[in-house]
Amino acid sequence: MSLKRKIALNLSIAFSLLFGIVMAVIYMSFNDFRKDEFKERFRQRLEFTSHFIAKSKDFEEEAPVFFNENSDNILLNETILIFNANKELIYSTIKDRNVTWDDTLLKELDEKKIIYSEKTVPEIYAALKKINGENYYILTSAYDTNGNSKLEYLKYLLITAYVMSTLLIGFFSYYFMGQFLKPLEDLNKEISEVTAHKLTTEIPVRDSNDEIDVLAKSFNTMIKRLDDVFQSQKDFTASASHEIRTPITRMAFQLENLIKLEQHSPETLTSLQQIQRDVYQLSDLTNSLLLLTKFDKENIQSIYEEVRIDEVIFESFEAVEKSYPKLKMDFLISENTSESALLTIKGVQSLLDIVFINLFKNAAVYSDDAEVDVLITETEHRLIVDVISHGNTIPKEEQPKLFEAFMRGNNSQNISGSGLGLRIVKRILEYHGAEITYTAPANLLNKFSVIFQK
Repeated sequence: MSLKRKIALNLSIAFSLLFGIVMAVIYMSFNDFRKDEFKERFRQRLEFTSHFIAKSKDFEEEAPVFFNENSDNILLNETILIFNANKELIYSTIKDRNVTWDDTLLKELDEKKIIYSEKTVPEIYAALKKINGENYYILTSAYDTNGNSKLEYLKYLLITAYVMSTLLIGFFSYYFMGQFLKPLEDLNKEISEVTAHKLTTEIPVRDSNDEIDVLAKSFNTMIKRLDDVFQSQKDFTASASHEIRTPITRMAFQLENLIKLEQHSPETLTSLQQIQRDVYQLSDLTNSLLLLTKFDKENIQSIYEEVRIDEVIFESFEAVEKSYPKLKMDFLISENTSESALLTIKGVQSLLDIVFINLFKNAAVYSDDAEVDVLITETEHRLIVDVISHGNTIPKEEQPKLFEAFMRGNNSQNISGSGLGLRIVKRILEYHGAEITYTAPANLLNKFSVIFQK
């Protein structure tokens, strides 16, 4: 997830939580206000009734007329029950059905004098009043339909406002974060265009004096230092490789002429041949380093060409065969490969030659029978070359480090080598978007698989 989306998402979540808490407080506060307001109306209604009883000369005859004339003040679905001191019902607003009441409520009024119950349906407000020297039990019940309706409407408004606000804040957060972070995205785009061949390209610095401006200046400083180090390393490798090639070539030429002489003892001839192989190995290593200094992952694709992998394999084998004439190769194409397969990949043939030269040399040096099997399998998406030889396998604990520089396994005891061959192979294949793996399918069986993506 991008930084812009993370900030917008976190800001939206924070706002939603805060706004949700505010909405909940508003809803609960209004609900408390509704309860208090309804209770006050109950109290006023009871006081109004008590005042009427105190002023009335004949309560039972005047009550129907009084309550009918004051119906505007009646609570919605209000019911009033009035009892005398003997707890006998003397008046009720209920006319069309039997009147029932809770005797325990009347007894409870003797102790508490006033009872308000908001948990019952309908709500009840009851009081024991002493009027004109006599006790009256006044029970009032009603539904707060109006208040509950307002509360439901408020809940609907708050939920709607919450949803709309959350969506709007999410949209505007994403939009404004995009505007705020645009300079950072531009910086990222400019940085991504810097490659090993463009280390001298500086990132434009704005005069905003903000954190992005400071980051751009720091990046430019780092690029200058990296360019100095990279250029020094590249110049040294190229110069050293070039200077070393000349004496190595002379040594190889003189050794060839010396070996052709027939006056050497068998021991001397064997030593000369071993020296010649070491010189060839050093020459190949030097050529590999020199080639690698010319390419990197960014610019190598510009010189790609169609390369037949079978031709690369045969040419590489011929080059190795000069130093190891006893090496034999068994070349096979897998049955899973279709007849229309072209056995071609895009790459640099000179670098691919190095890959298979190193693999064939390993087979020649480390195999027991000086034989190497090559199996090609081409599918719709991949081209796989398996290089198989018989000999001591590499222990499992050493396999993860097999392609590291200067790594030499236990099976290389008393065998000369630099430990750079497989590292160079892996690097070349990475330049080609390919990979190499090592497995030991069976005892005394080594298999390197080179996998090209099509």
